[in-house]
Amino acid sequence: MDGSHTHLKGYTMTIAPTLHRYLAAENIEYVEIPHTFTMSSARTAQACHVSGDHLAKAVVLRHDGGYMLAVVPASHHLNLPDLQERLGEDLAMANESEINRLFADCAPGAVPAVGRCYGLDLIVDDSIQAQPEVYIEAGDHETLLQLTHAQFARLTASAPHGRFSVHD
Repeated sequence: MDGSHTHLKGYTMTIAPTLHRYLAAENIEYVEIPHTFTMSSARTAQACHVSGDHLAKAVVLRHDGGYMLAVVPASHHLNLPDLQERLGEDLAMANESEINRLFADCAPGAVPAVGRCYGLDLIVDDSIQAQPEVYIEAGDHETLLQLTHAQFARLTASAPHGRFSVHD
């Protein structure tokens, strides 16, 4: 068994293949947490009984003719003007079809907060970077991956970070 599929009480947990291969290649340890189907990071946090401060939400942005991810806690929203000031005016939210194309092996809107395996740069909000454990979307709206602070730090080691989110 390759570990990307686990069956538990009627759940089929599936990590997006691109993400699964990357985490395995990087020797990133994680725990899979199944949950009922949810369509927002706030609802996912509730379904998993996880603080929204610990759930990393990936926001897909258009930047410099390409794309990047801004990673913020699910309990926050991105402050786009702050990030534009830091990264330049050519920064905008990507639309649904762009996101679906970039994350073709993920369910629509279930974007993992990991950029490198999808060819995307990241910028990470300090408030998620500070958490003792971090949860990320696995790509299917039904599975979270729980990472220790150290594992999340390894995943985001090369990413710049700063404060560019506001608590909801």
